[in-house]
Amino acid sequence: MAGPRVVIIGAGVVGAALADEISARGWTEVTVVDQGPLPATGGSSSHAPGLVFQTNSSKTMTELARYTVEKFCSLDVDGKPCFLQVGGLEVATTPERLTELHRRHGWITAWGIEARLLTPDECAEQHSLLNPDRVLGGLLVPTDGLAKAVLAVEAQIRRATERGVTFLPRHEVLDVQQTDGQVTGVVTDQGEIPADIVVCCAGIWGPKIARMVGLNLPLTPLGHQLAWTGPVPALAGQTEESVRPILRHQDADLYYRDRFDAIGIGYYGHRPMPITADEILSFDEADTAGGMPSVLKFTEDDFEPAWTETQSLLPSTKDAKVEEGINGLFSFTTDNFPLLGESPDVKGFWVAEAVWVTHSAGVGRAVAELLVDGYCSSFDLHECDLNRFEPHQLSPEYVLARDCQNFVEVYDILHPLQPSGHPRPIRTSPFHTRQRDLGAFFLEANGWERPQWYEANAGLVEGRSVPTPNDWAAQYWSPIVGAEAQATRETVAMYDMTALKRLEVTGPGAADFLEGLTTSKVAKSVGSVTYTLLLDHDGGIRSDITVARLARDLFQVGANGNLDLDWFTRHLPADGTVQVRDITPGTCCIGLWGPLARKVLQPLTDEDFSNDGLKYFRAKRAYIGSVPVTAMRLSYVGELGWELYTTADQGQKLWDTLWQAAQPLGGIVAGRGAFNSLRLEKGYRSFGTDMTYEHDPYEAGVGFAVKLDKGDFIGKAALERRKTDVRRKLTCLTIEDPRSVVMGKEPVYEGDRAVGYVTSAAYGYTIGKGIAYAWLPAELAAPGTTLHIGYFDERVEAVVAEEPLFDPTMSRLRG
Repeated sequence: MAGPRVVIIGAGVVGAALADEISARGWTEVTVVDQGPLPATGGSSSHAPGLVFQTNSSKTMTELARYTVEKFCSLDVDGKPCFLQVGGLEVATTPERLTELHRRHGWITAWGIEARLLTPDECAEQHSLLNPDRVLGGLLVPTDGLAKAVLAVEAQIRRATERGVTFLPRHEVLDVQQTDGQVTGVVTDQGEIPADIVVCCAGIWGPKIARMVGLNLPLTPLGHQLAWTGPVPALAGQTEESVRPILRHQDADLYYRDRFDAIGIGYYGHRPMPITADEILSFDEADTAGGMPSVLKFTEDDFEPAWTETQSLLPSTKDAKVEEGINGLFSFTTDNFPLLGESPDVKGFWVAEAVWVTHSAGVGRAVAELLVDGYCSSFDLHECDLNRFEPHQLSPEYVLARDCQNFVEVYDILHPLQPSGHPRPIRTSPFHTRQRDLGAFFLEANGWERPQWYEANAGLVEGRSVPTPNDWAAQYWSPIVGAEAQATRETVAMYDMTALKRLEVTGPGAADFLEGLTTSKVAKSVGSVTYTLLLDHDGGIRSDITVARLARDLFQVGANGNLDLDWFTRHLPADGTVQVRDITPGTCCIGLWGPLARKVLQPLTDEDFSNDGLKYFRAKRAYIGSVPVTAMRLSYVGELGWELYTTADQGQKLWDTLWQAAQPLGGIVAGRGAFNSLRLEKGYRSFGTDMTYEHDPYEAGVGFAVKLDKGDFIGKAALERRKTDVRRKLTCLTIEDPRSVVMGKEPVYEGDRAVGYVTSAAYGYTIGKGIAYAWLPAELAAPGTTLHIGYFDERVEAVVAEEPLFDPTMSRLRG
């Protein structure tokens, strides 16, 4: 199978990896073009220092790096290896960093890669240049090392060429041709190349290429300092290129590597140096000037703090000098993840952008699977999908500010709840003014300012049992969170649910369209609300959604984000019988929940909100006071109540109406902190955290949302194969120690063996225990099983529990 005609733009480490991976799968009618020579094309791959540290808070990014390491270890060019597996060592020079290394050790262990924590003396044994008096400890990952990027490019080019792939160096892309929204070819300075698929792997030039098809690529090239010393006397006589572990000194934004008798020093501590793709020289322009397009002039003043610190951490460098340096360009994105996927508007135009050498081979495999198979079976790519962004996240101001912020914070210790900086606020609900008046502490969700708790509820804490968690978990936390959670179960609370994505699906084909995408029957009576799943073709969960049928040809979908909108849009029938639109910006939502919710709502409306008048998981249109609402009887906190939707212009009126009615009954407003605690007590899953593309419904505990006896839907055939082979389960664990509140992504141990990892976690304020959901082998998911969670340098005892922990009979929800 030769496959379709594919043109890959860019022959750096990503383009070469993709050409290799896609040709290995049988697609050989592939042409790779690059403006520069091969294999050093002049992009970031050509100057990259090659350090590959696999440790990352993202499981996906670690797995992409692991595949890259494994592949590069198998490659060579005429006997010269493409990877030097010298190990990776991170050192701590402050108590805070030492604590962080324990957290990082937890991540890498959770993701299944060997790592160990070292004492200062053990660090010095691993890296002989280290001053052990400066070091408090370290983290060693033996499989890390140095990628020889240009050699890896050459090795993969050779493999792809043997399979029939054509590489065209010195071909500058001038345009991407398209007809009726489908790519048809690429125009270069040496002629046109027809194509059915074009993949942009242009790296720092990516935004310029993407713009040729009208695609706004949220990527910023930023200069990053890399310097090389002259000979270091302590390294005299070193005949191997590198023998010491690659080294990170993140307290000072520094990293190091050997190069025979010299040391390479990378530095992130300087001011951000952004540049636009249009300002980057072409290869020929840079070559004429005697340089490389991805290399800017070294700014010595910016590097001075790095050199001073280096001489302290590595004292032997005092006998050497900095002899050369560059400000090399690398790609940054607003959330530090790559940009992978197909354009939403131009069929056949794909991107694999913002990919560093560390993840390059993994990305090559992932994109090859997407192209050839139609889905990726090797990696969960929801964090990397090109189409994950909200419109405001594509604005030039936002992209530049967040990309520069990510450069500054690249080695910072970041808390899981730490809010982003400028620009903020961006999106505010109609309730924002009222929330500020009540002392809301805001965090950000998809650009929305969302209350975490309200200082107006401080008086609720008195007399309650609200334990204080450990110092890490106590950041961005208040005892008010616990009081709000308990008060919700006692009286009634108002929650701002505006940040949740809302889609409207309309048209005569809407019911059939949704039936073909979802796992449950959603084409039910008007007023029905259905919890259901979106699956990929391999049976992996793409999202969990609620579908409310508000009229014969009108459905409202509670979605998880822009990827759901993109998924729906890509599957729209060509006959125009279905329309999908995002109604989130023009609407708002209040969750009114608690045992007294009906006493608040019923006096405000002529509609019947009794148990018979609006049953659980049903919806109706009504007026609340003078405000028209869509009321859905569902609750993710496990209490009686409704989600009440209205238009943004009437949102504040709805808030005021409900608030005035709730206060005499002891009603409160409550924030996301309480919401998360309550939903875990009830066992409700969160897509993107508890379950992702790599999990199927039966593993994730949402098999009840699958109806295999309905008509065909995407993923159905795969589920029929997977249903009887459940080897892992999303499992509820409880923790007795109230201070041991874990935060997510920690390893779970059976004895000394890491067997899984935590997804969501919180303290259950109404059950009086810590809660952690975790992925575990099915044989360890039996209630009563005692395990331990690795939390920094502690092992926290946790016991598998029956779920849900709260109201297992559903009597409170259905009352």
